[in-house]
Amino acid sequence: MQKEFINIIEQNMVVLAWLSDKLKKPNRVLSRHPRQQLEILVRLHLGGRAKLKDIAAREYTPASNLCSLFRILEKEDLVKREIDDKDRRNTWYSVTPKGTKLALKTIDSFRARISELFSNISKKDEEILTNSLKNMNIILNKIKQAKI
Repeated sequence: MQKEFINIIEQNMVVLAWLSDKLKKPNRVLSRHPRQQLEILVRLHLGGRAKLKDIAAREYTPASNLCSLFRILEKEDLVKREIDDKDRRNTWYSVTPKGTKLALKTIDSFRARISELFSNISKKDEEILTNSLKNMNIILNKIKQAKI
């Protein structure tokens, strides 16, 4: 692998960690829920109804950790849990209408933070960054598909 490529990846890890930290700042005006609960709610909303084991695999999180999060979200009527009638070992989770509303508010807040963070870059830099991110997504998705 080229040394320059590896160095750029290392530099981007630091910059992306900084960016991630800025974007994850909790918005207490939006919700009293901890960031981790909001993140899983949004990802369940975006990913759609799914089995617990599939959600755990896609989140790289043990199912037991997700169960405790989902229990809290279920008590607040943000998530719905269903036991599979054909195979009781399978538990399905989906977002309720109330959960959808909060997920959409959270996504809007995230988008507003992105807009704020990048509000001072030039049109040219925005275009360059947008095209670079598109290309990066294409390549990373190819790598991801090849590894499955």
